[in-house]
Amino acid sequence: MGTAAHPAFDTDTLRRGIEGHTPETLLSLYADDAELRVVNRNSQPSNPTVLHGRDAIGRMLSDVYSRDMTHKLERCVVQGDSAAYSESCRYPDGMRVLSESMITLRDGRISEQTMIEAWDE
Repeated sequence: MGTAAHPAFDTDTLRRGIEGHTPETLLSLYADDAELRVVNRNSQPSNPTVLHGRDAIGRMLSDVYSRDMTHKLERCVVQGDSAAYSESCRYPDGMRVLSESMITLRDGRISEQTMIEAWDE
């Protein structure tokens, strides 16, 4: 639960954005100067994809949530200025994707996020 000095992270908005395929809703959770690091088979730990700012993050979210696939927030844990969540996705052909995120919060918004993705091949 947040206070006036430290607003709470809105996990309901996170769920609505992920499961409702609404990148604009998800983007509302990010600070203007947020940084998102993505690690996957194409962007390995020594050279992750790094997105700076809401515009870059918004373009990525728009791309991901415009795809023909389902998204489900599996678990979300918030403790102080940190949060973590798991997201599972499935394409119509059955291919699955799993994403794990660790985030740092500032004033109830995401300021830093590291996302690790794995998918069926």
